[in-house]
Amino acid sequence: MQAETPRTRDIGRVMAALSSPTRREILALLWDRELPATEIAAAFDVTKPTISQHLAVLREAGLVRMTPSGTSRRYRARKGALAGLHGALEGSTKWTPADHTPDEPAASATTGTVVVASVDVDTDQATTFRAFTDPDLYARWLGVPVTLRDGRFAATMEWGTEVRGRYELVVPPSLIVMRWDFEDDNVPVPGAELTGYLWVHPRGTSSRVEVHQLVDAPHQAPFMEIAWTTVLGRLQANVATASAPDAAVGRRPRRAKRRSTA
Repeated sequence: MQAETPRTRDIGRVMAALSSPTRREILALLWDRELPATEIAAAFDVTKPTISQHLAVLREAGLVRMTPSGTSRRYRARKGALAGLHGALEGSTKWTPADHTPDEPAASATTGTVVVASVDVDTDQATTFRAFTDPDLYARWLGVPVTLRDGRFAATMEWGTEVRGRYELVVPPSLIVMRWDFEDDNVPVPGAELTGYLWVHPRGTSSRVEVHQLVDAPHQAPFMEIAWTTVLGRLQANVATASAPDAAVGRRPRRAKRRSTA
């Protein structure tokens, strides 16, 4: 039996750490920012000790770094740990499935992709956050009818696509965790709600909105880029006017959905 080397042991820790969907979501959350443990825990519907355990596994695997800050701890992803993973492997044949395996796998794992979209708007953090939680304001800047009741939201775009989902976590005035899907006659991601993290960061009298959208497969990413840049573009163009007390709802006229031809 071949002895386990430090290299294979480190790779094993990384692969084990990435096998958990929750740890992958934490890594995505920390990919471009440093956050305190309390804010990370607030983004998930599990206990704080559970998140602490996940963070410990990610630290031991070298995938996140921890920085003490007073009485709290702040975490950030170590991108380089993943960048060097492929080069540490012993050749592509290592990942070729065997024709016969002695045991059935006891666990399942998936790999996801994150789409990041952001925009600066001329409204303060509280107003910008309300733009995603007040259905009347939401409808005014988006330009289409929006319903939002008991955490469930729905909107029908002017070309007929229906967007629907639910807010899993709302932490005013900075974070909304949502699961959402859409329906039309040409659905690239049918029947599978996807998770998105929407952050509102204060910038003095203005704010920045940043979305981390998780996708299940790379082919979904281009659509999500278009979807979120469309929504955030409308937010930037309309939210300041729409948030005025006497603002009227400016509905966009119905139009056909443009299609590409083969």
